[in-house]
Amino acid sequence: MRGTEVAWLILAGAFLMLVLVLAVPILRLRHTVDATTRMISELNDRTTPLLTDVNTTVKNVNVALEQVQTSLDGVNLQLAKVDTMTTHAQNVTANVANLAAVVSAAAANPLVKVAAFGYGVRKAAAARRHAETEREVRDTIKQQRRAARRGNR
Repeated sequence: MRGTEVAWLILAGAFLMLVLVLAVPILRLRHTVDATTRMISELNDRTTPLLTDVNTTVKNVNVALEQVQTSLDGVNLQLAKVDTMTTHAQNVTANVANLAAVVSAAAANPLVKVAAFGYGVRKAAAARRHAETEREVRDTIKQQRRAARRGNR
């Protein structure tokens, strides 16, 4: 055997020793990779139904949101109608207030005159009644005095 063949044999032996030394951690690493693969498989088996339920829930939420959107559109439409009615009611109220002011101004002056005339008539009637009563009382007193004077004679 030559020196190069011996060197190759030594090199082959050293490589065999290196492979043997590295084989133990590689085998242990294989067990770790297998355990990790099993864990990922179990996790996949457990999360698939969960993701299916989440997908169903999201679909239900989307349907509910569409219904809410439809309801909100209806509410907004009704609010627009109520806003229009409120504007019209406000205009009617303003017109009625203006009409009341016009009627009040038109009726107030004649009503004041009628009330003053009525008060004056009542005062005059009361004064006349009072004057008639006073005249009757004076006439009665005069007659009594005359009668008393005649009776004294």
